[in-house]
Amino acid sequence: MLTSFAGSRLFGESYGAGTPWVLALHGWRRDHRDFDAVLAVPGMEAVALDLPGFGSAPAPDTAWGSADYAETVAAVLGEMAPRVVVVGHSFGGRVAVHLVASHPDRIAGLVLSGAPLFRFPGARARPRLGFRMARGLAARGLIGQERMEGLRQRYGSDDYRAASGVMRDILVRTLAENYDESLARLKCPVELVWGDDDTEVPLAVAERLQGELAQAHLVVCPGAGHLTPLTVPGELRAAIGRLRP
Repeated sequence: MLTSFAGSRLFGESYGAGTPWVLALHGWRRDHRDFDAVLAVPGMEAVALDLPGFGSAPAPDTAWGSADYAETVAAVLGEMAPRVVVVGHSFGGRVAVHLVASHPDRIAGLVLSGAPLFRFPGARARPRLGFRMARGLAARGLIGQERMEGLRQRYGSDDYRAASGVMRDILVRTLAENYDESLARLKCPVELVWGDDDTEVPLAVAERLQGELAQAHLVVCPGAGHLTPLTVPGELRAAIGRLRP
Protein backbone atom coordinates (compact mmCIF):
# COMPACT_ATOMS: atom_id res chain seq x y z
CA MET A 1 0.00 0.00 0.00
CA LEU A 2 1.33 3.45 -0.91
CA THR A 3 2.52 5.62 1.96
CA SER A 4 3.22 9.36 1.98
CA PHE A 5 6.52 10.72 3.19
CA ALA A 6 8.03 14.13 3.91
CA GLY A 7 4.72 15.84 4.50
CA SER A 8 3.02 14.16 1.52
CA ARG A 9 5.65 15.45 -0.91
CA LEU A 10 6.66 11.91 -1.85
CA PHE A 11 4.97 8.53 -2.08
CA GLY A 12 6.24 5.00 -1.95
CA GLU A 13 6.14 1.69 -0.10
CA SER A 14 7.23 0.90 3.44
CA TYR A 15 8.58 -2.56 4.25
CA GLY A 16 8.87 -4.04 7.74
CA ALA A 17 7.54 -2.80 11.06
CA GLY A 18 10.56 -0.99 12.47
CA THR A 19 12.34 2.26 11.67
CA PRO A 20 13.49 2.03 8.04
CA TRP A 21 17.23 1.89 7.40
CA VAL A 22 17.13 1.20 3.63
CA LEU A 23 16.10 3.74 1.00
CA ALA A 24 15.57 2.40 -2.54
CA LEU A 25 15.42 4.54 -5.70
CA HIS A 26 14.19 3.03 -8.97
CA GLY A 27 15.18 3.49 -12.60
CA TRP A 28 13.78 5.58 -15.45
CA ARG A 29 10.19 4.64 -16.45
CA ARG A 30 10.03 2.34 -13.42
CA ASP A 31 8.54 2.68 -9.92
CA HIS A 32 8.90 1.45 -6.34
CA ARG A 33 7.41 -1.96 -7.15
CA ASP A 34 10.70 -3.01 -8.75
CA PHE A 35 12.06 -3.50 -5.23
CA ASP A 36 9.28 -5.73 -3.86
CA ALA A 37 11.29 -8.91 -4.34
CA VAL A 38 14.36 -7.28 -2.78
CA LEU A 39 12.77 -5.70 0.29
CA ALA A 40 9.58 -7.63 1.13
CA VAL A 41 11.36 -10.11 3.40
CA PRO A 42 11.44 -10.59 7.19
CA GLY A 43 13.86 -8.34 9.02
CA MET A 44 14.05 -5.71 6.28
CA GLU A 45 12.89 -2.23 7.25
CA ALA A 46 12.93 -0.10 4.14
CA VAL A 47 11.33 2.61 2.02
CA ALA A 48 11.11 2.43 -1.79
CA LEU A 49 10.00 5.69 -3.37
CA ASP A 50 8.24 6.68 -6.56
CA LEU A 51 10.53 9.39 -7.90
CA PRO A 52 8.70 12.49 -9.18
CA GLY A 53 7.33 11.86 -12.65
CA PHE A 54 7.03 8.09 -12.19
CA GLY A 55 4.50 5.76 -10.62
CA SER A 56 2.21 7.66 -8.27
CA ALA A 57 4.35 10.80 -8.15
CA PRO A 58 3.48 13.86 -10.26
CA ALA A 59 6.18 15.25 -12.51
CA PRO A 60 8.22 18.29 -11.45
CA ASP A 61 7.13 21.66 -12.75
CA THR A 62 10.53 22.33 -14.30
CA ALA A 63 13.32 20.29 -15.86
CA TRP A 64 15.09 18.93 -12.80
CA GLY A 65 18.53 17.42 -12.81
CA SER A 66 19.44 14.44 -10.64
CA ALA A 67 20.74 16.78 -7.91
CA ASP A 68 17.26 18.34 -7.71
CA TYR A 69 15.77 14.89 -7.30
CA ALA A 70 18.28 14.15 -4.54
CA GLU A 71 17.40 17.36 -2.71
CA THR A 72 13.73 16.38 -2.71
CA VAL A 73 14.40 12.78 -1.68
CA ALA A 74 16.62 13.96 1.20
CA ALA A 75 13.51 15.04 3.10
CA VAL A 76 12.69 11.36 3.66
CA LEU A 77 15.90 10.84 5.65
CA GLY A 78 14.25 12.67 8.56
CA GLU A 79 11.80 9.75 8.89
CA MET A 80 14.47 7.06 8.80
CA ALA A 81 17.19 5.58 11.02
CA PRO A 82 20.22 7.74 11.89
CA ARG A 83 22.31 5.92 9.29
CA VAL A 84 20.81 4.59 6.08
CA VAL A 85 21.77 2.27 3.24
CA VAL A 86 20.79 3.87 -0.09
CA VAL A 87 20.06 1.64 -3.09
CA GLY A 88 20.04 3.20 -6.55
CA HIS A 89 19.15 1.31 -9.69
CA SER A 90 19.75 2.90 -13.11
CA PHE A 91 18.38 6.49 -13.00
CA GLY A 92 17.95 6.04 -9.26
CA GLY A 93 21.72 5.58 -9.08
CA ARG A 94 22.23 9.06 -10.51
CA VAL A 95 20.04 10.46 -7.74
CA ALA A 96 21.60 8.25 -5.07
CA VAL A 97 25.14 9.46 -5.77
CA HIS A 98 24.13 13.09 -5.20
CA LEU A 99 22.12 12.18 -2.10
CA VAL A 100 24.95 10.22 -0.50
CA ALA A 101 27.58 12.82 -1.36
CA SER A 102 25.46 15.60 0.17
CA HIS A 103 24.54 13.80 3.41
CA PRO A 104 27.59 11.71 4.37
CA ASP A 105 26.80 11.67 8.10
CA ARG A 106 23.47 9.95 7.44
CA ILE A 107 24.81 7.24 5.14
CA ALA A 108 26.02 3.77 6.15
CA GLY A 109 26.56 2.59 2.60
CA LEU A 110 25.51 2.78 -1.03
CA VAL A 111 24.36 0.02 -3.39
CA LEU A 112 24.51 0.85 -7.10
CA SER A 113 23.21 -1.33 -9.92
CA GLY A 114 23.02 -0.47 -13.61
CA ALA A 115 23.72 3.18 -12.82
CA PRO A 116 24.83 5.21 -15.90
CA LEU A 117 27.43 7.36 -14.15
CA PHE A 118 29.94 7.38 -17.01
CA ARG A 119 29.64 7.42 -20.75
CA PHE A 120 30.47 3.95 -21.93
CA PRO A 121 31.88 2.47 -25.14
CA GLY A 122 29.29 2.54 -27.88
CA ALA A 123 27.15 5.23 -26.26
CA ARG A 124 26.00 7.88 -28.68
CA ALA A 125 27.28 11.15 -27.26
CA ARG A 126 25.46 13.45 -29.69
CA PRO A 127 22.29 13.19 -31.79
CA ARG A 128 22.81 12.19 -35.41
CA LEU A 129 23.78 14.91 -37.86
CA GLY A 130 20.43 14.81 -39.68
CA PHE A 131 18.55 15.39 -36.46
CA ARG A 132 20.84 18.22 -35.37
CA MET A 133 20.35 19.96 -38.71
CA ALA A 134 16.58 19.58 -38.47
CA ARG A 135 16.63 20.95 -34.93
CA GLY A 136 18.44 24.03 -36.17
CA LEU A 137 15.88 24.52 -38.92
CA ALA A 138 13.06 24.16 -36.41
CA ALA A 139 14.61 26.83 -34.21
CA ARG A 140 14.35 29.22 -37.17
CA GLY A 141 10.76 28.23 -37.84
CA LEU A 142 11.56 26.35 -41.06
CA ILE A 143 10.31 22.99 -39.79
CA GLY A 144 7.05 22.57 -37.88
CA GLN A 145 6.68 20.84 -34.53
CA GLU A 146 4.77 17.93 -36.03
CA ARG A 147 7.67 17.20 -38.35
CA MET A 148 10.14 17.59 -35.50
CA GLU A 149 8.24 15.15 -33.33
CA GLY A 150 8.36 12.64 -36.14
CA LEU A 151 12.14 13.04 -36.25
CA ARG A 152 12.36 12.67 -32.48
CA GLN A 153 10.43 9.43 -32.72
CA ARG A 154 12.73 8.24 -35.49
CA TYR A 155 16.08 9.17 -33.98
CA GLY A 156 15.43 9.15 -30.25
CA SER A 157 16.06 6.32 -27.81
CA ASP A 158 13.19 4.25 -26.41
CA ASP A 159 13.20 6.39 -23.27
CA TYR A 160 13.22 9.60 -25.28
CA ARG A 161 10.34 8.49 -27.50
CA ALA A 162 8.29 7.45 -24.49
CA ALA A 163 8.84 10.73 -22.62
CA SER A 164 7.01 13.96 -23.25
CA GLY A 165 6.84 17.46 -21.85
CA VAL A 166 8.98 18.18 -18.83
CA MET A 167 9.99 14.52 -18.43
CA ARG A 168 11.62 14.60 -21.85
CA ASP A 169 13.48 17.75 -20.81
CA ILE A 170 14.59 16.03 -17.60
CA LEU A 171 15.84 13.03 -19.56
CA VAL A 172 17.89 15.22 -21.88
CA ARG A 173 19.33 17.17 -18.95
CA THR A 174 20.34 14.12 -16.93
CA LEU A 175 21.91 12.39 -19.91
CA ALA A 176 24.33 15.32 -20.17
CA GLU A 177 25.32 15.32 -16.49
CA ASN A 178 28.75 14.59 -15.07
CA TYR A 179 29.06 12.84 -11.71
CA ASP A 180 32.81 13.06 -11.12
CA GLU A 181 32.57 15.63 -8.32
CA SER A 182 29.91 13.74 -6.38
CA LEU A 183 31.70 10.42 -6.85
CA ALA A 184 34.90 11.96 -5.48
CA ARG A 185 33.01 12.96 -2.33
CA LEU A 186 31.78 9.46 -1.53
CA LYS A 187 33.36 8.21 1.70
CA CYS A 188 31.08 5.29 2.53
CA PRO A 189 31.41 1.65 1.41
CA VAL A 190 29.85 1.03 -2.02
CA GLU A 191 28.44 -2.25 -3.29
CA LEU A 192 28.20 -2.59 -7.07
CA VAL A 193 25.75 -5.26 -8.27
CA TRP A 194 25.83 -5.61 -12.06
CA GLY A 195 24.55 -7.99 -14.68
CA ASP A 196 27.21 -9.16 -17.10
CA ASP A 197 24.55 -9.00 -19.83
CA ASP A 198 23.48 -5.41 -19.11
CA THR A 199 23.25 -3.86 -22.57
CA GLU A 200 21.95 -0.51 -21.31
CA VAL A 201 24.76 0.20 -18.83
CA PRO A 202 27.54 -2.28 -19.55
CA LEU A 203 29.70 -3.96 -16.94
CA ALA A 204 32.57 -1.68 -18.02
CA VAL A 205 30.85 1.15 -16.12
CA ALA A 206 30.89 -0.88 -12.89
CA GLU A 207 34.51 -1.86 -13.43
CA ARG A 208 35.48 1.78 -13.81
CA LEU A 209 33.55 2.67 -10.67
CA GLN A 210 35.33 -0.08 -8.78
CA GLY A 211 38.66 1.35 -9.88
CA GLU A 212 37.83 4.92 -8.93
CA LEU A 213 36.01 4.47 -5.61
CA ALA A 214 38.08 3.82 -2.50
CA GLN A 215 35.68 1.34 -0.88
CA ALA A 216 33.92 -0.39 -3.76
CA HIS A 217 33.05 -4.08 -3.98
CA LEU A 218 31.79 -5.46 -7.29
CA VAL A 219 29.43 -8.42 -7.61
CA VAL A 220 28.96 -9.62 -11.20
CA CYS A 221 25.70 -11.50 -11.82
CA PRO A 222 26.10 -14.03 -14.67
CA GLY A 223 23.33 -13.87 -17.26
CA ALA A 224 21.60 -10.91 -15.62
CA GLY A 225 20.63 -7.89 -17.69
CA HIS A 226 19.74 -4.36 -16.69
CA LEU A 227 16.70 -4.97 -14.44
CA THR A 228 18.61 -6.50 -11.55
CA PRO A 229 15.96 -5.77 -8.88
CA LEU A 230 13.69 -8.15 -10.79
CA THR A 231 16.20 -10.77 -11.95
CA VAL A 232 18.70 -11.00 -9.07
CA PRO A 233 16.91 -9.61 -6.00
CA GLY A 234 18.87 -11.90 -3.71
CA GLU A 235 22.19 -10.38 -4.80
CA LEU A 236 20.91 -6.88 -4.09
CA ARG A 237 19.54 -8.00 -0.72
CA ALA A 238 22.89 -9.56 0.18
CA ALA A 239 24.68 -6.34 -0.76
CA ILE A 240 22.33 -4.36 1.48
CA GLY A 241 23.01 -6.78 4.31
CA ARG A 242 26.77 -6.31 4.01
CA LEU A 243 26.29 -2.59 4.60
CA ARG A 244 23.77 -2.80 7.43
CA PRO A 245 24.64 -0.26 10.15
